[in-house]
Amino acid sequence: MVAGGFGADGGDNLIQVTGIVLSASPVGEYDKRVVILTRERGKLHAFARGARRQNSPLIAGIRPFCFGTFTLYEGRSSYTLKQLSITNYFEEVTSSVEYVYLGYYFLEFADYYSRENGDEFSTLKLLYQALRALPKESLDNRLVRLVYELRMMAMNGDFDGSLFALLSGTARYAVDFIINTPVEKLFTFALSEPVLEELLKAAAKNKARYITRSFKSEEVLNSINIIVS
Repeated sequence: MVAGGFGADGGDNLIQVTGIVLSASPVGEYDKRVVILTRERGKLHAFARGARRQNSPLIAGIRPFCFGTFTLYEGRSSYTLKQLSITNYFEEVTSSVEYVYLGYYFLEFADYYSRENGDEFSTLKLLYQALRALPKESLDNRLVRLVYELRMMAMNGDFDGSLFALLSGTARYAVDFIINTPVEKLFTFALSEPVLEELLKAAAKNKARYITRSFKSEEVLNSINIIVS
């Protein structure tokens, strides 16, 4: 648990949200600007004053992957982070080079699709479950990534069923499972190598059809050529 003082901003404009830090960047000499995907307010940007000081009570909780509750002061045009309590740092992901770059990609993909003040509860749940699935040795991380991307795109209307219509019966069944299964049960299956290859090719075409921008984390993944399985 990490906490910070409330200062003199007053309690009337304080809000508490549950979410995960998507990114953090330095501002000035001692501050940070964080992007948090929240259950209550969608994606929001907040300033963490003095968070880069070594004695700051906020320093350990404003890194990407930190999940918990965040208390913020809501100003006229921005949020200021005042207090936080982290319940999951996803250390199994962040401590392994095999997982951390995929994890950053998952964060960036969620950032791409989420909106400020939108209903992003489903996005938050999907991201959380995908990060939990990454370090599981029983799961092929190519499949974890495929499931995460395809479900995220389908939730946001970026899904062309015709690209999957001619796949094998097993592959079509897997696609239906990915799109319609409750998120909590989503990362619970395996596929044979031929079926996985089928789906990877079709999903890549679907992604290319709807997403034209590049992701920095994906470029890193491609450049270091990490093989995940």
